[in-house]
Amino acid sequence: MADGGPGAAYTHLGVHGPRSRTATMPRGLLLPDVDPTPEFARWIDSLGYDSVWASELWGRDAFVTLAAIAPHTDAALGTAIVNVFSRSPAVLAGAATSLDDLASGPIRLGIGPSTPKAIEDLHGLGYDRPVRRLHETAELVSAFTAGEGRVEYDGELFSVQDFPALDGEVSVYAAALGEASRRATGRTADGWLPHMIPFDDLEGAFETVRRTAREAGRDPALAVSPYVPAAVDDEPEKAREVIRGHVAYYVGSGEGYRRAVAGRFPEEAERITEAWAAGERERARGAVTGAMVDALGVAGTPAEARERFEAVAETVPITEPIVVVPSNASEGMTERTIEALAP
Repeated sequence: MADGGPGAAYTHLGVHGPRSRTATMPRGLLLPDVDPTPEFARWIDSLGYDSVWASELWGRDAFVTLAAIAPHTDAALGTAIVNVFSRSPAVLAGAATSLDDLASGPIRLGIGPSTPKAIEDLHGLGYDRPVRRLHETAELVSAFTAGEGRVEYDGELFSVQDFPALDGEVSVYAAALGEASRRATGRTADGWLPHMIPFDDLEGAFETVRRTAREAGRDPALAVSPYVPAAVDDEPEKAREVIRGHVAYYVGSGEGYRRAVAGRFPEEAERITEAWAAGERERARGAVTGAMVDALGVAGTPAEARERFEAVAETVPITEPIVVVPSNASEGMTERTIEALAP
């Protein structure tokens, strides 16, 4: 970011002036891992992103991060993602509605089952029935934030009796890769947050969501907000190398991601997984082909990246792509990518 470290002074604030939200395809931004200072928040807001999302794994709380951003933007605020194991549905609903009290725009609660590694080794919990937990959490959060009535719920994992619903403008988005979790998304969620599904395969994957929603008597027109890993540099190969590192990390360390990528790149996914498991990170990154970079991310000069991002944004069934700068990008590349792909 600016000199002085991540989230520092942002002396270039105001160069572009305030921008209205885009009148074309809306787009979101996943916040980089920086301190959410008021200066940083105002800079992000000046770029005109329609939604701002915060991730959470270890070290940062997504709701606290978004609470710091909320006073400085009227964009939608979203979690991308919080897991469904470490907080109960009631706690998630309370956090989302508390954030709604601070925010000018709507709240998008992005939830997902995470991975056995995170849930078992970090939280010390059993990774038990993740799809069912996703399903019941989405249903219960929707009931808890409905704004009226008292919540009664008798599920397989959760049972709730006689608590009043909270009033909040909260939509539930599910991060779902496999078919079972996509069916749960169609049955319960307002939106879908895919990641590491090749862009050209999204329409086929979304058909499961759409069909299940219809079968459940729900509106099949769910929002679709995929992560779009993106990197910009005057030397395109530097940007592409950042995307290679991002793909290698997710394919190598997460079975769900590996399966999502292997649908189109089976041999490449296997090579990446083998190298990663052997601790050979450089070999894993080298196994990410140019075709994989193009299918799973956006990389190049600012002009090239903007053109590619616009093409991805128009891919059916995407409704609002999310710009995600990989964590292995430099601070300067991160800032430049956020600016280059802003509305």
